[in-house]
Amino acid sequence: MDRLKRLRWVVLLPVAVVLIGTFGFMAIEKLSFLNALYFTITTITTVGYGDITPTTTAGKVFDIIITLFGISTVLTILTNILQWIIQRQQRGMHGHRRNMLIGVFFTEAGNRLLHIFAGFDPGISGVRQDFLVTAQWTGAEFQHLKKRLREYAHAIDPTRLDLPALHSYLSGIGELLVRQLENPDIVANETYAELLWAIVHLRDELAARPSLTDLPEADIAHLANDVKRAYALLTLEWTDYMQYLKSRYPFLFSLALRTNPFVDNPSPIINK
Repeated sequence: MDRLKRLRWVVLLPVAVVLIGTFGFMAIEKLSFLNALYFTITTITTVGYGDITPTTTAGKVFDIIITLFGISTVLTILTNILQWIIQRQQRGMHGHRRNMLIGVFFTEAGNRLLHIFAGFDPGISGVRQDFLVTAQWTGAEFQHLKKRLREYAHAIDPTRLDLPALHSYLSGIGELLVRQLENPDIVANETYAELLWAIVHLRDELAARPSLTDLPEADIAHLANDVKRAYALLTLEWTDYMQYLKSRYPFLFSLALRTNPFVDNPSPIINK
């Protein structure tokens, strides 16, 4: 909203100065509209051809005022343009670093975690085909997959949960999760930060229990819901991650295709 207001101000300010100058010179110097507009523009831009000059004292004073306002307006416009360019470059750098952090997460933990979560999902066989990303996919296919995932239940079967193994794995990636959350670039990506917090919360829930065996059904159902939350967020983030790799890093995308966590027995080895 602040950016929109600033843009509106940058557009309206020079227009206001030109209109004030034009009608002012028409009234004071008795110039025609075209000549007054022409004189205002040449004055503001400091071109000053000299073919039209103020002939009255009031006109000269008004010309000084318009010149000062005109120079200030031009400087304001140039400053805002430079700020916009710098901010755009900074956003690009932050976005690039953020995507690199997400890439590290999936390489170090995310893909394995997806494979684990999918093993708890009784309906995964019915949607596994949807996750078979190929090198021919366009943005439309990725968007279709995201729509499909938002509608998907991401059901977790409590009887399939291997809580001790899940706890052991999450404990092993604890340092990675903390390092990621400490990075200021993550703050700008709310969905990814939410994913990390969901995984950290699941880790903390498991760590808080003195034993993960013989838990009450209600407690297992509670943990299954925590897994479901992280699972749903993880699949969506994985889709964005794959689309980013395809557009920016084809060689990394090639490896990601071969190690797709939703493929049965994925292998990085190229056979054909």
